[in-house]
Amino acid sequence: YSTDFEVHRNWLAITHNLPLSQWYYEATSEWTLDYPPFFAWFEYALSHVAKYFDPKMLVIENLNYTSRATIFFQRFSVIFTDILFIYAVRECCRWVNGKRAAKDILEKPTFILAVLLLWNFGLLIVDHIHFQYNGFLFGLMLLSVARLCQKRYLEGALLFAVLLHFKHIYIYVAPAYGIYLLRSYCFTANNADGSLKWRSFSLLHVTLLGLIVCLVSALSLGPFIVLGQLPQVISRLFPFKRGLCHAYWAPNFWALYNALDKALTIFGLKCNLLDPAKIPKASMTGGLVQEFQHTVLPSVTPLATLICTFIAILPSVFCLWFKPQGPRGFLQCLVLCALSSFMFGWHVHEKAILLAILPLSLLSVQRAKDAGIYLILTTTGHFSLFPLLFTPAELPIKILLMLLFTVYSFSSLKSLFRRERPLLNWLETIYLIQLVPLEIFCEIIFPLTPWKRHFPFVPLLLTSVYCALGVTYAWLKLYVSVLTERISVRQKTE
Repeated sequence: YSTDFEVHRNWLAITHNLPLSQWYYEATSEWTLDYPPFFAWFEYALSHVAKYFDPKMLVIENLNYTSRATIFFQRFSVIFTDILFIYAVRECCRWVNGKRAAKDILEKPTFILAVLLLWNFGLLIVDHIHFQYNGFLFGLMLLSVARLCQKRYLEGALLFAVLLHFKHIYIYVAPAYGIYLLRSYCFTANNADGSLKWRSFSLLHVTLLGLIVCLVSALSLGPFIVLGQLPQVISRLFPFKRGLCHAYWAPNFWALYNALDKALTIFGLKCNLLDPAKIPKASMTGGLVQEFQHTVLPSVTPLATLICTFIAILPSVFCLWFKPQGPRGFLQCLVLCALSSFMFGWHVHEKAILLAILPLSLLSVQRAKDAGIYLILTTTGHFSLFPLLFTPAELPIKILLMLLFTVYSFSSLKSLFRRERPLLNWLETIYLIQLVPLEIFCEIIFPLTPWKRHFPFVPLLLTSVYCALGVTYAWLKLYVSVLTERISVRQKTE
């Protein structure tokens, strides 16, 4: 039973029963409202349907309330709102297919893309087994991407502005949107060598984009500004006291950093270099969501993660500005922004890897090199989501679904690029194959050992660290690919 059922039940109850002025103050449950106002209104709208299924779910004091009608409504609402995701996938496929008629969606690249998006293993388990509304939100994102790629810039900007006020995690990719819109929409022409023609700057286009951002922000945050509650809303949206990492470490740079700190701590204790009395028991591996101090390595602050993220994003933004490469360049920058934020962000959830995987799907059916990176990132990122489904009954389900999606991804992309070089080299293949014994150890062997009682976090640690290696490798490989491509383009123009 996912805690997200109770999270969203509580949000339904809050928005249904309380006035707007109390939404971001109510704290009867530990699962307080911490999404932007548009999502709160989304819950408010759902609550007026929920009352016909089971009105008891809308009672704020009914903590951890569950019933068949409640679960059915929550599951059905996710399925229903996925209609937007399906439409967004259709629009992305039409763009990839060169603006052909909708009937041409069955042509090979677009059909593969449709399956990779609609049947995405990570989105399937996070939304329809674990329970969240990511399909609806990713539908907004993919639709905004499709509109920008179709040169319908204002529509794309509006959709993304609305998306940011549904879930603020998408601010990770805001630099890609901002630079691409400024470069492609506000500057209406380029020189023959692809460089910027400064005289083509359009003040009207900048004004239109500014109006969209201001109007959407006013609609979302305006009521809370009037009530003098904006600081309270911001404090709920950015709760920095939750700590560097989630209870289950996301497979990013900080997972490797934490693991190294633990290894150095153990080494220091063995060599009598550290005082055992001064070392906090369990610390980062206690499975708790709170702030922790590293033992050997310097402790990381929110400001440090912000600086690291900014530095990691910067090269991709520069590439998009100076050598935009059209929609392809925008997608590359978007994926790199998502991955860089995932790698170095503060309190990143493991589910945030989907923010990079889904847009990378659009690139994977267009070029063999991107397809190889997609296979590494998708396989590793999806495997890192396994701990979300931890009951014995869910074990065969997640393994079967993962196998089906992975086999299709490899076989379809290999067939699509059969005339080109192999998508993976031997080292990458070995790395991915090692996920099988890792899963066997974590799910079957380790629970039977006495270690489980004393070191319950070990399977999560091994999964996070091993997957972090794959995600880091995919991030670096994509960065090298993009930078090499831009250098090659620059040499040709010179």
